[in-house]
Amino acid sequence: MPSVTWGVVQGRKEKLVSRVIICDYLKGIGIVPDELEDLELPSTVEVMRERIEFLQKLGLTIDDINEYPLMLGCSMRKNVIPVLGYLDKIGVQRSRLGEFIKNYPQVLHASVVVELVPVVKFLRGLDVEKQDIGYVLMKYPELLGFKLEGTMSTSVAYLISVGVNPRDIGPMVTQYPYFLGMRVGTMIKPLVDYLVSLGLPKKILARLLEKRAYVLGYDLEETVKPNVECLISFGIRRETLASVIAQYPQIIGLPLKAKLSTQQYFFNLKLKIDPEGFARVIERMPQLISLNQNVLMKPIEFLIARAIPSEDVAKMVVKCPQLVAVPVGLMKNSYYFFKSEMGRPVKELVEFPEYFTYSLESRIKPRYQRLQSKGIRCSLAWLLNCSDQRFQERLQADYIETESAGPSFIMGGKLELPGGEIMSDVDEESDDEILYRRTVSL
Repeated sequence: MPSVTWGVVQGRKEKLVSRVIICDYLKGIGIVPDELEDLELPSTVEVMRERIEFLQKLGLTIDDINEYPLMLGCSMRKNVIPVLGYLDKIGVQRSRLGEFIKNYPQVLHASVVVELVPVVKFLRGLDVEKQDIGYVLMKYPELLGFKLEGTMSTSVAYLISVGVNPRDIGPMVTQYPYFLGMRVGTMIKPLVDYLVSLGLPKKILARLLEKRAYVLGYDLEETVKPNVECLISFGIRRETLASVIAQYPQIIGLPLKAKLSTQQYFFNLKLKIDPEGFARVIERMPQLISLNQNVLMKPIEFLIARAIPSEDVAKMVVKCPQLVAVPVGLMKNSYYFFKSEMGRPVKELVEFPEYFTYSLESRIKPRYQRLQSKGIRCSLAWLLNCSDQRFQERLQADYIETESAGPSFIMGGKLELPGGEIMSDVDEESDDEILYRRTVSL
């Protein structure tokens, strides 16, 4: 409890008189003193006025004080000044101290040494950077009221047991500190179990949570499950749900039905892509549901302006939805190189629209020039859809091998190779993966 600020023992009658005077003063300035009935108050109006004026200088209003009038029982010298001084020391900006107190006024009752310092040490122990402590506490000031051996420790321990790298806990806390206040049994574990039941391997889920910790904040019953059912209702196949979520985790937390309805109508109206085709598009690039329609139309309009029939453009988009996220400037350069230097028919672009997702300078030009020097004629897929090492092997071979199905992008960017093998984390990323990641981030 806040300490008293006067050093003399008052008689019972004097205390009652002082309390009546102070309560009248508080009522006069708009503060309702009802909750202060069991709280020791200063002996004079001057001391109370000093407290209120100090709080107002921090940016609190009378309404803010009425939200939590118990703050008026905090001694300036023993409570308010030490706490604010410590918050300033650990990185909470002075200009935002008032906002901090408004969001979590209970901190004024805390002991700096007994309650605040241990929490900050705990956060540092999780590898939260020193310069980020203030930022974390501004986002979630209630952390300062948690007990170390309670929810915070169990949340961290459970995530590590799932496969989250202990070194990534700190960045996760910085990004989304609220998971430290979530109960494992009722919030975190049910969500994890449900996502695993959809086909997400725990290893992939752990990587997802490391990068997108805010997924832990999605309500399982109110948001996640309805969104998964919504995806299925729009034609997304159950076996692809894990891939869709891994590529675009936000999809399970969006107002999904409205977004899907809008984009499905748009694709049908502009490109005559039917619901089934739209579902395949979403499976391959779920980020598309959040892209602005004006952005989507620019690559489409560019292709149509090149005399490619709209039905062929639709086929290209269904096969390679990343087309709609390629900047038109890059698409234009790649197209003119295709026409002027390579001199190939446009039907090859329709058959292999992925051409536009490769870098002109680092992949298309160098490889084409090497083909020219050897006098080799091949398809666009044979030329581009392989790693540099594989391309070198192809050039050294005396024949052009039969083309197999190319890699498909799943699990947030890793490649699924023909045969079902997934590239491990230790494999070097190819240009395709890097380009795909950049495309998906648009």
